[in-house]
Amino acid sequence: PLRGLAAAVITGVPVPAWNAMIEPVRRLLPARWHDANMGDKLHKGAALLGLRDRHALYHRLVSACPEPEALVPGAQEPPTALTHPALRPAASPFLHEMMAADLVTYLPDDILCKVDRAAMGVSLESRVPFLDHRVVEFAWRLPLAYKVRDGVGKWVLREVLARHVPRALFERPKMGFGVPIHAWLRGPLREWAEALLAPERLRQEGFLDAGLVRARWEGHLSGRLNAAYELWNILMFQAWLENNGGPRRPPLA
Repeated sequence: PLRGLAAAVITGVPVPAWNAMIEPVRRLLPARWHDANMGDKLHKGAALLGLRDRHALYHRLVSACPEPEALVPGAQEPPTALTHPALRPAASPFLHEMMAADLVTYLPDDILCKVDRAAMGVSLESRVPFLDHRVVEFAWRLPLAYKVRDGVGKWVLREVLARHVPRALFERPKMGFGVPIHAWLRGPLREWAEALLAPERLRQEGFLDAGLVRARWEGHLSGRLNAAYELWNILMFQAWLENNGGPRRPPLA
């Protein structure tokens, strides 16, 4: 009950309001709080407070859509290493199990796929030397304390790097290469997205729950939540559907 109450309090404050409150003291906080969009991180953290176990926690962390079954009426998520106990990698402790799951799902199906497409799109040969099987096998045999220590990931790699590079160059908040989809959807792409997410259109097509999609869209536009990645997946499906003649879903049995 206390975790649920904490989640309700955190999500009850819109993301922009959290950012505004944190900004004046952001530089006085620990380095992990220096992110410019801490409000979004607080909302994401709140969504984890009510989960039932650690497997549900990992599943939520790697999912773009928190309620896929609700989003697609009559459907259910297929059994994968993320959803089915028999398909989960056998590893212990749980941090190693999450690393193993990343190795067989997130790496090949997400990160490496994106890098390959982006590189080949401009005729660029890319390499991932840390995924040489000898490096992976060596890293897998290392004790967990060499990988995560005092809340710091890639610990042993950082120690090796510190022999050659000043720590000030790499011991700072992680800077990703994310595309600002959240801002685009509220700005230059808003009209395009509005047309694809129109409730009457969604109801006519019959694939997605129009009410749930609309709630996500309006929440994103207002700044109450950042549903950019979930909405982008929906928009890609809607755009594909439009380009392929807009077939309607047959009635559910």
